[in-house]
Amino acid sequence: MSLTIVIVDDHAGFRAFARALLEADGFTVLAEAQDGASAIEACERLDPDVVLVDIVLPGRDGFALSAQLAQGSARPAVVLTSSRPATAYARQLQTTTARGFLPKEDLSGSAIRSVLEARP
Repeated sequence: MSLTIVIVDDHAGFRAFARALLEADGFTVLAEAQDGASAIEACERLDPDVVLVDIVLPGRDGFALSAQLAQGSARPAVVLTSSRPATAYARQLQTTTARGFLPKEDLSGSAIRSVLEARP
């Protein structure tokens, strides 16, 4: 059974790239969202297994979005991503409700599965 995912990023090009990559790796992409508000709506409506969230978003950042998703009824696993390295967010990553972090350059279905397996 494939994992379902919502991709949240304010750059349409990255969303399209991530969709193609993850679908090729066996994920079912349920939706793409460009900001936190549309991500919350999509997650409430579609109940994905995973939400891939860019840290830098218009309005609220990925950390705030992760916290909000953790309080919802569905509570999908959140994997944060950024073009910046994890060291740029070291303090925030220690306390986030997200399951983990992947640099955008390392994005793959197997990398997301590894994050999900590493931290329940």
